[in-house]
Amino acid sequence: MTKVRLPDGTEVPALGQGTWHMGERGSDRGREAAALRLGLDLGMTLIDTAEMYAEGGAEEVVAEAIAGRRDEVFLVSKVYPHNAGGKRLEQALERSLKRLKVETIDLYLLHWRGSIPLAETVAGMERAIKAGKIARWGVSNLDVDDLEELGPALADCAADQVLYNLEARGIEFDLLPFCRRRGLPVMAYSPVGQGGALLRNAALREVAARHGVTPAQVALAWTLRGEGVISIPKAADAAHLRENAAARELRLSAADEAALDAAFPPPKRKRSLAML
Repeated sequence: MTKVRLPDGTEVPALGQGTWHMGERGSDRGREAAALRLGLDLGMTLIDTAEMYAEGGAEEVVAEAIAGRRDEVFLVSKVYPHNAGGKRLEQALERSLKRLKVETIDLYLLHWRGSIPLAETVAGMERAIKAGKIARWGVSNLDVDDLEELGPALADCAADQVLYNLEARGIEFDLLPFCRRRGLPVMAYSPVGQGGALLRNAALREVAARHGVTPAQVALAWTLRGEGVISIPKAADAAHLRENAAARELRLSAADEAALDAAFPPPKRKRSLAML
């Protein structure tokens, strides 16, 4: 199984599990937790969640999924920008820990940039590490200039989670190379796009047909083809989980990549960082 090395030397699976939209309906929570547990069985032991997802509901689903299996899991959660400083950060973190039913979060991210200065957020994250509440901190939806603003603290940042898929390749122009030069992993959210339009693309479907796989598997394999990228698709049923797991074995040829580049051209200039 492909692993990605974090700056502190910790290795995590390149293919993890996302939880956006989980926990929104109480009737679905058991099924969602079961899907996450199956993902653990299949080796997708990195689980990403956030206090924003269903206003804590997704964290509660994760708690159910990892009960009795905490040692297997690399747990990622995210703090709202308006909670990312001072007492508010401490309180938000405590709420997440309570919902997740854990003592420590392995990686705690700033969800996106808000009005609280980055330096204040970093200071709060470092206090949380010293208190044993988180093991490491990182960011999400931050571009190159934001990362540069971190200054020396960038060396302690463990990851930058951003939108990255065939339809959203803007980070390849500058952010992805910037992170790779510094050994900073990128976490790709929505790696198979939103709403299914990406998966209906003719070129993507043609590549999938050549390999006897689904378009979603090709889209996932594409995000995993380069170094330093962790992909976190969401899946809430067994068939989807197994499909995602099998994408780890798919190797795209030069002809496959050329066909996808023609359909989804890589960026030739700086683009604003795309977000969902």
